[in-house]
Amino acid sequence: MKNFINEDKIFDILEKMQSPSRQRVETIINKSLTLRGLSPEEAAVLLNCDEKVSLNRIFETAKQIKETIYGNRLVLFAPLYLSNRCVNNCLYCGFRKERLNAETQLLDTNEIREETKALISQGHKRLLIVSSENPAVNIDYIENAIETVYNTKEGNGGIRRVNINVAPMGVEDFKRLKQTGIGTYQLFQETYHGDTYSLLHTSGPKSDYLKRLYACDIAQSAGIDDIGIGALFGLYDYKFEVLALLFHTMHLEEVFGVGPHTISVPRLEQAQGSNIASAPPYPVSDADLKKIIAVLRLAVPYTGIILSTRENAALRNELIYLGVSQISAGSKTLPGSYSNNKNEQGQFSISDERSLSEVIEDMTDRGFVPSFCTSCYRTGRTGEDFMDLAKPGDIKNFCQPNALLTFEEYLLDYNQELAGKTKSLITSEISKISDPKVRQMTSDKMKSLSHGKRDLYF
Repeated sequence: MKNFINEDKIFDILEKMQSPSRQRVETIINKSLTLRGLSPEEAAVLLNCDEKVSLNRIFETAKQIKETIYGNRLVLFAPLYLSNRCVNNCLYCGFRKERLNAETQLLDTNEIREETKALISQGHKRLLIVSSENPAVNIDYIENAIETVYNTKEGNGGIRRVNINVAPMGVEDFKRLKQTGIGTYQLFQETYHGDTYSLLHTSGPKSDYLKRLYACDIAQSAGIDDIGIGALFGLYDYKFEVLALLFHTMHLEEVFGVGPHTISVPRLEQAQGSNIASAPPYPVSDADLKKIIAVLRLAVPYTGIILSTRENAALRNELIYLGVSQISAGSKTLPGSYSNNKNEQGQFSISDERSLSEVIEDMTDRGFVPSFCTSCYRTGRTGEDFMDLAKPGDIKNFCQPNALLTFEEYLLDYNQELAGKTKSLITSEISKISDPKVRQMTSDKMKSLSHGKRDLYF
């Protein structure tokens, strides 16, 4: 397998694009507004921009592009960790094999059911299944876990979409994974810098850089439509990682005609038993993180940008204005923590400990519409079909009404106290739906929800 991440080229681009003029930055910003994306060279110009006026223009444009494509909705989800028992020794991870005095766990079917019930009872409709890598977490186990999640009901609620972040598989196992009805298969390279990758992944299957790099290729060749990529910022220079993510994006587009459905931007946080996590080799400041998110939005306008609870509440409330389209909420990263209400540290330290309802209230105070929408997955708007709608900004015609319907359902079933406070927001957002037929249908579906109907979507 050939390494399509050309490190020398990335370093050369970053070197050549230093100290850009305001005019050059402005030209690239204007190009980004066409929603055609940016080249790695153009992204490097923005990454190397430190002039305040130009940076503010980048931030404003990121917000505008996200709203053009997706509207002002934010998709909500929670991670469900299946196991912290791992065969890999990744020096930054709280689940690494050689951590001291760590209890390990592998959830059984009943425990998965109880965890799912606890998440449903909060109002969640979308889960990201996450697991460490070990022989027990094979395709049979994963199939059973996904089936258990989908079959678990609590009151009016249930999980409607499972995305998954597990170790790379072979083609046949990916085909079986596809048949379970997952949404996105998500896998992070962690760092795209080869020497750093080797230094940090000292043993286990994950130490194979190329195997991990090509996992998304194998998944797509097996028929999985939507792929999520990401880097763990802080392991290496963030500018290098952003350009590497763009080269990964370009590779997927060239080979499969479909780029990443999502890009995640986790920042290295403290993890039990990891000195590296406590003192990142390449610290990423809050200002750096803002730039990372905004530049990615300009460079890959169609992708969903995911922000985790690694960041504190105040910062997350700032970052959601810069192009973020999906956030986790009420997260726990230790297996079994939802049903047992454990607050012990899991894979990494959580900085935003707000409940789902608290996150939602903050979002609505800022004029965002919380969304639990899963309609694209269930109507076939995935892969290339999704991109055909997302790239010109037409997916918003589905995102906005579906966000409103799922939010209204949440209010009716889980948070009636908030309903009165958000009535004007919902009314205003319905009025913004451009198609009069869709606007009327949305109002009609809202009435049906109030009369007991559920799971209505476009």
